[in-house]
Amino acid sequence: MDDQHESIDLRSPPAVDPSPAAAAGHSWFPGPPPPIYTCTLTPELVAKAREELQEKPEWRLRDVQALRDMILKEQPNLRTRLDDTFLLRFLRARKFDYDRAMQLLLNYHAGRKAWPEVFQDLKPSTVKHVLDLGFLTVLPQPDPNGRYILCLRPGRWKPNDYPFVDNVRAIYLTLEKLIQPEETQVNGIVILADYTGVGMSQASNPGPFLAKKVVSILQDGFPIRIKAVNIINEPRIFKGIFAIIKPFLKEKMAERYILHGSDLRSLHRNIPRSVLPEEYGGTAGQLDMCAWSRLLLDCEEEFIVEFCQPDPLEGVVLPESMLFEGEQASGQDDDTFRGLRSQLYYCY
Repeated sequence: MDDQHESIDLRSPPAVDPSPAAAAGHSWFPGPPPPIYTCTLTPELVAKAREELQEKPEWRLRDVQALRDMILKEQPNLRTRLDDTFLLRFLRARKFDYDRAMQLLLNYHAGRKAWPEVFQDLKPSTVKHVLDLGFLTVLPQPDPNGRYILCLRPGRWKPNDYPFVDNVRAIYLTLEKLIQPEETQVNGIVILADYTGVGMSQASNPGPFLAKKVVSILQDGFPIRIKAVNIINEPRIFKGIFAIIKPFLKEKMAERYILHGSDLRSLHRNIPRSVLPEEYGGTAGQLDMCAWSRLLLDCEEEFIVEFCQPDPLEGVVLPESMLFEGEQASGQDDDTFRGLRSQLYYCY
């Protein structure tokens, strides 16, 4: 067999344990997709995908094959999955534009190469301490638009606890799990960030260069549609935090940030009370930080197959202008950070 097809696991969907044990206790979240693609979208979501994503059911697999052919022709050494289920994520995220979907796929893999601290040995057991701390969870009920809600609580993390990149690892694993269901690929997700307890130490720790990397991955390096970012209980220093992030946001994404302060009625106008926990004025019971943690930890083997493999970009020649440009600009970012740090102290 030639070198191009040596890593068969990376070109095929991860093997899924057919036993019910793997999904025990997680009936609220869809299971992994089957090895051979079968559309699971409702007629309503098929219509939504056609209208919003230019996805035509009768051409869907033809479009997947076109993207697959592009990869094999232009990047024959790229050890990436080529199954229908995987490639559809990238087509949907870029509204079935082959060239943009191809670029997103390359960015997806380039992000792993550019940031080994995040992606090396990436599996749920390595971020158990983040999950146990309650830094993030996914609410069990999607909103009325079918969007799952990723709940972040940055104030739960203290810089002395562990490196900030561990939070990024936990977020990335969560996004990988969220993007599996076709419903999420069509509907997107919503982020709810509760800044209760965030002080100067958390606000200044990541820095502009790290912030740029996180934003770059979320905007241009991952096949997911972030439809809204709801910020609640933000302190005065959030103006400084957002000043770090905003220069790296595309205009469309920046417009999706909604600042609610402590006004829960404002939050409820964007996320209904029926899907929110009691902590945020909702009626969906108390916030459960354990269910999502258990779900991720039960998927350990799945993530080992997906991430704990040889470098998929080894031997691949990428275009000169790629999303991640290494550390050469860090000096400038440090200067920028000094100015922004002053802003943070002023706001604080």
